[in-house]
Amino acid sequence: MKLSFLFFGNTPDEKWQLCRQMGIHNAIAKLAPELTGAPSIDDFESFSKSKDIYEKEGFNLYGLEGDQFDMHRIKLGLPGRERDIEKYHKMLENMGRLGVTLLCYNFMATGWYRTNKNISERGGALVSGFNYDTSRQEPLSKWGTFSENQIWDNYQWFIEQVMPVAEANGVKMALHPDDPPISPVNGIGRILTSAKAMDRALSLSNSPSHGLTFCQGTFTTMNENVSEMIQKHGKNGKIFFVHIRDVVGTPDNFRETFHDNGPTDMFKMIKAYKDVGFDGPLRSDHVPSMAGESNEHMGYEMKGNLFGIGYIKGLMHGCGIKTP
Repeated sequence: MKLSFLFFGNTPDEKWQLCRQMGIHNAIAKLAPELTGAPSIDDFESFSKSKDIYEKEGFNLYGLEGDQFDMHRIKLGLPGRERDIEKYHKMLENMGRLGVTLLCYNFMATGWYRTNKNISERGGALVSGFNYDTSRQEPLSKWGTFSENQIWDNYQWFIEQVMPVAEANGVKMALHPDDPPISPVNGIGRILTSAKAMDRALSLSNSPSHGLTFCQGTFTTMNENVSEMIQKHGKNGKIFFVHIRDVVGTPDNFRETFHDNGPTDMFKMIKAYKDVGFDGPLRSDHVPSMAGESNEHMGYEMKGNLFGIGYIKGLMHGCGIKTP
């Protein structure tokens, strides 16, 4: 397993130094233009410069995560999606040329979503939460309403368009489940909300580039048997990337918590990844905002990440997994 960290943009700051001090060498990055000030990710030169920055700072740019440009036309099947797919193809080709071999992507038109960003946790730390009744009082999306069948059709079209290009360029596309795993949200159907739905998504292509971001916290929220899912998808070689976090509650009413403060036996999970031979990247995810932090970057403040990184390293060491 390769302990990694999610970086936003390409500008070194204190987080970069702290990650080096924590012994992290693998970077997962979001390099959208609004974060880098550079042209779109389909521009090879700007992408290459970002990769050079990471290497000079001591990091291997292992993969990309999230939407690197506006994906609404693709996800919602809107006019212009063919032009966006051409850009996506170019991004995948650039990833192949630069040896950036992982793409963590999602098919959520409104992204990961919370109704409360300031829930008090242990010691007054702040975490996010979701309540479905609250969400149903909010306005519909600016794009209107879309059924789950429409989103499934759009996802199948997307997979047919991109998976051959990803495979040809040696890029593993790791599908992230919907968070929250409930439908609809703001009038838009969500489709990747159960273990069965993830199986359906994987069935759309037998490409070796088609796999999962195993977001342990989201599968926990679904009330699925996470251990069985690790066994199944791990043995099939379909776990490309792992997100480690914990949650308390149900799909329609839950909150985040510290890695050591939820219902999950984290040691059992890490051992399960080891037992199925998972050797890809994993990272701490959706951490609490701790004392002295603004909570401006909900889920991604640094003190909570330092706790998460240290906790995960301890679990890995306890399972006999070496980290640098």
